[in-house]
Amino acid sequence: MVLYDGNPLYPDWRTMFKLIDQERITVFGCSASYIYALMAADASPAKEFNLASLREISQTGSPLSPEGFKWVYENVKSDLWFNSISGGTDINGCFCAGSPTLPVYAGQLQARALGMKVAVYDENGNPIFDEPGELVCEAPAPSMPIYFWNDPDFKKYRESYFEFYRHKNVWRHGDYAILHSKTGGVTILGRSDATLKISGVRIGTAEIYRVVENLPEIADSLAIGQEWKGDQRLILFVKLKPGYQLTEELKNRIRDELRRKASPRHVPAKIIEVPDIPYTINMKKVEIAVKNIIHGRPVTNRGSLLNPEALDYFEKIAPELQKRLMTLSLHDLDLLFLSSIFLDYHRRSSIPVRHRPSISINSLSPLSCL
Repeated sequence: MVLYDGNPLYPDWRTMFKLIDQERITVFGCSASYIYALMAADASPAKEFNLASLREISQTGSPLSPEGFKWVYENVKSDLWFNSISGGTDINGCFCAGSPTLPVYAGQLQARALGMKVAVYDENGNPIFDEPGELVCEAPAPSMPIYFWNDPDFKKYRESYFEFYRHKNVWRHGDYAILHSKTGGVTILGRSDATLKISGVRIGTAEIYRVVENLPEIADSLAIGQEWKGDQRLILFVKLKPGYQLTEELKNRIRDELRRKASPRHVPAKIIEVPDIPYTINMKKVEIAVKNIIHGRPVTNRGSLLNPEALDYFEKIAPELQKRLMTLSLHDLDLLFLSSIFLDYHRRSSIPVRHRPSISINSLSPLSCL
């Protein structure tokens, strides 16, 4: 096993791939953020490195867009197994994982994990397919915690996982997801407690990031829903790459891209430049902490952040965002009145990236990338 401690992009994007070739690494673990950084850097590992030993990339941490899946097969290696997984530290395992005998579909985790009776529910607790909902586990799982320390009456334990659908007695994990009926795969859209609800329509933040962070000027972004005049308005914070400015032209292009590639509901009421985007140590965007700051609520998890100083700027601008304007902007009207065309993940990710036959650990027979 090879462990790397440090910035994987220092001094440039080639660092990890040099290590893969030098140490003959077979399974490489990384985050979605790392892959997005490679994409933004126009990295070309397949052209500059051998990577003959690399058989699998295992990705987790946050949702990866369909474009991210395709980029890996086109720019890293076409005959590896891309294994995107999702679970939690609290269960010490995965709810959704990969299988080397199943096809990989862009934007989808291949299957529900063994021992996990995973489903997706709507707001009323009904199982659904092919539309966004809450990821739940309907039966006890081998690695789930059975109690919390210093919680003798199980109150905190029940509130954390079982109160959302109290009439169903299922584990609600807090992920917003789509369970695909045709492929059996799962698309994770982000944390459901950070899910936006614009004029009654639920939007996963990953749907916004996959569009915005493909723009050449954008280094990173973060979206929250701000309670506003009896509804929610979408606030988009962007970190720009060096040499760029957040001009009105760029703001309009961001809005146009979101309207065209997602829906009118995905168009932000405000776009604000920030110096940095806060992340947890596990490289997950800290949407809830920023949302709490903007609403004047305390942030209690600074110790779990990789860059807690990034929150300082949000605290500085929060008072201005909390002011209630007397009139609606044109973009507020756009959000409130234009019809919703919800992003169809099932349609966009229904073509397999690749398919692998039954294989053993020592016999990898790759087929061409579709």
